[in-house]
Amino acid sequence: MTLEDLGYYKELGEYREEHNLNAFEIGRVISEHKDRYIVKTNANEFNAELIGNLRFTAQNRNDLPAVGDWVSISEYDENKALIHVVLPRKSVLERKAVGKLGQTQIIATNIDFGLIVQSVNRDYNINRLERYLTICNASKIKPIIVLSKIDLIEKQKLEEILVKIKERIKNVPVFAISNQSQSGIEQLKSELIKGRTYCLLGSSGVGKSTLINTLAGTNLMETGEISLRIDRGKHITSHRELIVLENGLLIDNPGMREIGITNISDGVEMTFDRILNLAQNCKFSDCTHKNEKGCAVLAAIENEELDSDSYTNFIKMEKERIHFESDATERKKKDKDFGKMIKNVQKQRRNNKIG
Repeated sequence: MTLEDLGYYKELGEYREEHNLNAFEIGRVISEHKDRYIVKTNANEFNAELIGNLRFTAQNRNDLPAVGDWVSISEYDENKALIHVVLPRKSVLERKAVGKLGQTQIIATNIDFGLIVQSVNRDYNINRLERYLTICNASKIKPIIVLSKIDLIEKQKLEEILVKIKERIKNVPVFAISNQSQSGIEQLKSELIKGRTYCLLGSSGVGKSTLINTLAGTNLMETGEISLRIDRGKHITSHRELIVLENGLLIDNPGMREIGITNISDGVEMTFDRILNLAQNCKFSDCTHKNEKGCAVLAAIENEELDSDSYTNFIKMEKERIHFESDATERKKKDKDFGKMIKNVQKQRRNNKIG
């Protein structure tokens, strides 16, 4: 195996040269477990931990390694290593952190493609597809839609779903597959490129781990039986893991119940570019596209030139984005005030000692 098989790209080599890191071995984080990491090199796998300086200088969780990161390491024992540096990321796939004011959570890094997996029986939701598209577009990651479990619905129903997706979502590849019958699997395989990294995104039980096993041709990932009560697979994946295949690298990802929108205006604009293009013809430059006269967006909905459900989804995500920005600003202010308080306390202690 070469570093290129792991997704290595020339900018990493240039960075290592510029920062005198060539004395360290380089590897990629393929899984993380709290403060422990599995790092894969072109010749070995290491149980790795952070050096103290890297841990204590991190401003927040996002400064620490995540699955997909390239890191500089030194081996100190058999199959054990220390992580010295996290190399710059070419992409960061993230969402709003659940239950945390104005904070983001990294899903994975250095991703080339996002495989958005939805099962067509009960999980299918085109509004959720647009949410996943938004976080992919914001990270400059190319999205690919994968509709799974097509053996569970009638062919006519599948055709209706495909037509609806193509009406609302433009220029995104869509693959309809069945892990059971193998329908569509070869077409999807032909899309994968050696050395490129694909992150699987989707809810629990849609068949992400089963898809990895199918593409690998062997049972690499543990999977659950279909639940007859809820008509979907049982949740199995509990942590993110990067899997190296001959025709690409796949990151399995725990199912996400919430796909919170962050301050990703670029992502929203790319996903809903049709609405943004229409907005240029609105009578007022500050049009909110809700009730103004002369709104080109509302006119397009009335004339059935724009899908009203897509418009509603756009308004909802734009509202979430603005709310996240407000929360993030408030959190930064609190952090700044807390920092000032700590400095004042330290200054007072020094003055007391002198006195």
